[in-house]
Amino acid sequence: MTTITKADITHAAILAHIGKKTFIESHGMSAPEKDINEFVRMKFNEAAILKELNSPGALFYIIYVNGNPAGYSKIVLNAVHSKVPLPDITKLERIFLLQQHYGTSIGKELFNFILRLSKMFNQSGMWLYVWTENKRAINFYKKNGFEIIDDYNYKISDTHSNPNYCMFLKY
Repeated sequence: MTTITKADITHAAILAHIGKKTFIESHGMSAPEKDINEFVRMKFNEAAILKELNSPGALFYIIYVNGNPAGYSKIVLNAVHSKVPLPDITKLERIFLLQQHYGTSIGKELFNFILRLSKMFNQSGMWLYVWTENKRAINFYKKNGFEIIDDYNYKISDTHSNPNYCMFLKY
């Protein structure tokens, strides 16, 4: 059984743990180990997550399977992108799923939930960045109607950036 819950400051430790684990699972080989470890240490700690939870327009949701956290999403409402000439668009900043849940329907369930939520807030589309080597994610987004519209270098450390695509879905 799955449930989706809006995260708040009481969930910071859960979000930090899932963020760290899933980032290493999906991107751990994308940069030198010391760069990945430092990135994860800086981005996925409770203090950093608490700051994000308090950001205007940011919404976090945790998906649970049989009462256990399996992943989470972060969207930002009204997040302008220079390549998208539409008002009121959502940025899908994260949709993280623990590797043990790959191949199940829960990633799709969480995605459909945030898509409905974005539309409920009268957004006209959704955009995201995805690492060019994350073929599984790229295929998922393409199957759900996203198109590649730009390239972006995602900074992991002072000496390493990962090539990313910017993808967009218009509603």
